Amino acid sequence: MVKRWVVNTSPIISLTKIDRIQLLSELCDEVVIPQGVADEINLGGYADSAVIWLQQTGQAYIKPAPEIDSRIASWDLGLGESQVLSWAVKHPGYEAIIDDLAARKAAKVLQIPVRGTLAVIVLGKQMGYISSVKQDLENLVQVGLRISPTLLAQAIALVGE
Repeated sequence: MVKRWVVNTSPIISLTKIDRIQLLSELCDEVVIPQGVADEINLGGYADSAVIWLQQTGQAYIKPAPEIDSRIASWDLGLGESQVLSWAVKHPGYEAIIDDLAARKAAKVLQIPVRGTLAVIVLGKQMGYISSVKQDLENLVQVGLRISPTLLAQAIALVGE
């Protein structure tokens, strides 16, 4: 089965901070980053790991911003989340890679497949790209990704660590 992902800002930032951004291209067949997501990452005005990756390797994944679907606009999400979900609506077969809770709720209502950064790491382990997820998950917490201790424990148990 072909995997197609449209990726939001937070997963890109988090994965670059823990040096796992390559998982995006390793785990799926097509990666899309809407222009608004790229703009959000570049907004900081400084060269962090996400900005550097986006200007280099990530440049190949940037696509023009889709028109925001009216059903998504009504959720009052951020620009990146709105573009990611709108892309997924307009291009069936894409899974939204998104961490924002409100956006995840909108995706569920709109029946858009979704996974977050944590699930990308778990999939990386399941597919053999990561030998141990525990350290990566702890690193995600250290770089600011909010993961409940219960969810963290469930993810570690899921992969048998």
